[in-house]
Amino acid sequence: MTEPWPDWAPKDLDLSRPSAARMYDYYLGGAHNFEVDREVARKALELVPDGPQLMRANRAFLHRAVRYLVEQGVRQFIDIGSGIPTVGNVHETVEQAAPGEGRVLYVDHDGVAVVHSEMILGEDHPRVRVLQADLRRPQEILESAPRRDLIDLDQPVAVLMVAVLHFVPESDRPDELIRQFHEAVVPGSHLVVSHGTDEGSSPTAARLAQVYASAADRPTYRSRRRVGELFAGWDLIDPGVVWVPQWRPDWPDEAEAGSSAMRWAAAVGRKS
Repeated sequence: MTEPWPDWAPKDLDLSRPSAARMYDYYLGGAHNFEVDREVARKALELVPDGPQLMRANRAFLHRAVRYLVEQGVRQFIDIGSGIPTVGNVHETVEQAAPGEGRVLYVDHDGVAVVHSEMILGEDHPRVRVLQADLRRPQEILESAPRRDLIDLDQPVAVLMVAVLHFVPESDRPDELIRQFHEAVVPGSHLVVSHGTDEGSSPTAARLAQVYASAADRPTYRSRRRVGELFAGWDLIDPGVVWVPQWRPDWPDEAEAGSSAMRWAAAVGRKS
């Protein structure tokens, strides 16, 4: 039986392949996904049953990183691969930490993520914009009208690449993509990354890659050392490249959370 077409989905949406953004929404308990996404997500959860816990830990890292950056005086954020804002949003975290001061540009190449973000924001958030664009084309993001209208590159900017770089294969030269953002921003700007790894779980990671093979976005897992290399030109903020629960946890016991099957690395860097 065909699913009823929801009003939040673009009419030209391609449902022949599952979407990583919509699968992420499913993991977090959201409703903006289709059976094509849920089918693959359920197979992934058979391999990593605590997958939703990992996603929540990743989202908690994002919130901590944003709060840290606001404390450092950063008020501009480009959230690349922002996904579907199911559980918490960057602009909400910024607004709580610095009311009336923050500006956020959400960027995603998934049509559902973009449309749903626009629906949530409406006309009530003049300091937030949404852009449909691909991380693999940095200049399209940097030269876009929403970026020029909202984000001043002469002032510090936080570039967020949370749970997105592991969908960029080595053939797409992730180091070069990040370098272009590094060159575009001024000193005092920051890069925030979380990334799936295969450390200690190579067989599971390999099977997950097979599960995701039918999806539009296929993962490329990297080691923590390789994630650190992506920060070339950025000064890593203490504690460096660690597991997502270990990056400046709000409570000591939070640092022990994680998965024995697959873990995600996290780091924040600053441009001097």
